Amino acid sequence: QVQLAESGGGLVQAGGSLRLSCAASGRTVSTYNMGWFRQAPGKEREFVAAISWSGSTTYHPDSVKGRFTISRDNAKNTVYLQMNNLKPEDTAVYYCAASNVGAVRTTASFYQYWGQGTQVTVSS
Repeated sequence: QVQLAESGGGLVQAGGSLRLSCAASGRTVSTYNMGWFRQAPGKEREFVAAISWSGSTTYHPDSVKGRFTISRDNAKNTVYLQMNNLKPEDTAVYYCAASNVGAVRTTASFYQYWGQGTQVTVSS
């Protein structure tokens, strides 16, 4: 069983930066594809970033491309999301997810393990 714990969220002004971390425990996730999703109040969960188990492939939707970067350190069993030039519309709970089935995905239903989420609030 994989447990995921996000950290690094908080309150930041527009234009600021945050780095989220997702620490895995229970077993190594070095062979898992990892993703970040977010959910704002009243909205559906939205894909933010994904990275293959090796780190060689990453995906970011247009809404965050050029501002957010996903990375991983398999030695530390941790995945990161660097968020720069934050906007008020980035305000949401951010979730880390892991999948050991198939190729890296951008759809939430393909991920088997989820963290509890960390709140990111961007003020204008």
